[in-house]
Amino acid sequence: MFKGIKSFIKSPQSIVGIIIALMFQVIFTLIWMTAYDGVNDRVDQMKIAVVNEDQGFGRSIVSGLKDRLPFELVNVSTEEGQIKLENREVQLMLSIPADFSQKLQTSGDKAMLSYTINGSNPAMVKSMMESVAAGVTESINKQAIEQGTSQLLLGLSMPAEKVEVIAKEITGKVESNVDTIHPVDGMNNQMVPMMLVLASFVGTMIMGMNLYQASLSIRSETSLWQRFGARSLINLTSSLLISLIGTSLVFVLGGQMEHGFIAFWMFQALFVATFLFFSQMFLALFGVAGMLFNIAMLSLQLVTSGALVPRFLLNDFYRSFGEVLPATYAVEGLMNLQFGGSIETANVYWLIGIGIISLIIGLVSELARNYRSVRVEMVS
Repeated sequence: MFKGIKSFIKSPQSIVGIIIALMFQVIFTLIWMTAYDGVNDRVDQMKIAVVNEDQGFGRSIVSGLKDRLPFELVNVSTEEGQIKLENREVQLMLSIPADFSQKLQTSGDKAMLSYTINGSNPAMVKSMMESVAAGVTESINKQAIEQGTSQLLLGLSMPAEKVEVIAKEITGKVESNVDTIHPVDGMNNQMVPMMLVLASFVGTMIMGMNLYQASLSIRSETSLWQRFGARSLINLTSSLLISLIGTSLVFVLGGQMEHGFIAFWMFQALFVATFLFFSQMFLALFGVAGMLFNIAMLSLQLVTSGALVPRFLLNDFYRSFGEVLPATYAVEGLMNLQFGGSIETANVYWLIGIGIISLIIGLVSELARNYRSVRVEMVS
C-alpha cells in the first residue's frame, strides 16, 4: 500500500487533483463570504411602485410608508408601474384606488389595497415582498383604527350597542389583494435557472479541459487551424445536443416553459456555447492552470447572476463584475422564457458578444503560443 501511495504522490495528475480540490474550497469560500456580506443591509435598494388614485387618506398612507419602510417608493401610473414590474425595475406595485377614503368612511364597506408581485424573480424577492404587503396592510389598518377611534370618542353619547357595531367595523377595515404576474409553479421550477447555469458551466468547464488535453495529443499531426476549426464545430454541435437533453428533462419533469420548448432549447444552446468558448479561453491563455480561473468564474457567476440573490443587493464590485459574465444574461433570459415576460434581445446579444470575444482571445492566444513554439524550434 505504501508503494501505491508513493506512486500516486509522484504522479503529476494526483498533485493537480489535490490542488484543484483545495482551490475549490479556497475560491468558493472567499467569493461567497465576501459577495453576500452586507446583503441584508442593502435592502433599502429595493423599490416599490405606488399607484395612488386617492387624494384623501391615500396621500397620508404614502407619506407614512416613506417614513416607515426601508425601501425607495416610486410614484407611477398603473401603466408605468406594470412596465417597471415587468422589467424588474421595481419589486412590488401598491395600488390605492380612488374610492379608498370613501370606503373607509362608509359603514359596512371594506377599503381594498392591491399589491402586484413579479414571480419571475429570485425566491428571496417574492417572499420579502409578500411580507411587506402584509405589513403595509396591517400598518394601514392601525391608521384606520386610530381614525375610527377618534370619531368614536367624539360621539361618546351614543348607545352601547351602536358603539359595539362601530368597533367591529373599525377592526379589519382595510383588506388587501395580492396578485402575482408570471407565477412560479413550485420550488423545483424556481431553482431551474440556477440549476441549468451550474450544470452547464461545470459540464462545459470539464469538457473544455478534456478537449484541451485531446488537442495537445494530436498537435503533431494537425495544424492549429485544423484544431481550432474542429474544436469550434464540436462546441457548437455539442451545445445543441447538450441543451436538447437538458431542456427535454426540464419539460418531461414538469418544468414551466411559458414561451415554448423551442425558444427555451435555442436559448440554452446559446449560453452553453458561450460557456464553452468562455471556459476554453482561460485554458488557451494559461494552459492547465486555466482551470483555476474557471473555478473562480464558476463561483463568481453563481453569486452575481441573480439566480439566488437579486444583483442589486450585491456590493458595487460584484454587481459590476457580473455585468461582463455570461451567467447573468443566461439567468435573466431563462427567467423570462420559463416564467413569462418580455424576451429581451439584449440578453441574446450579450451572450453572443461574450462568446465571440472569448473565441477571438482564445484564438489569438493559441496563435501567439504557436508562433513562440515555431521560433524556439527555428533557434534550436
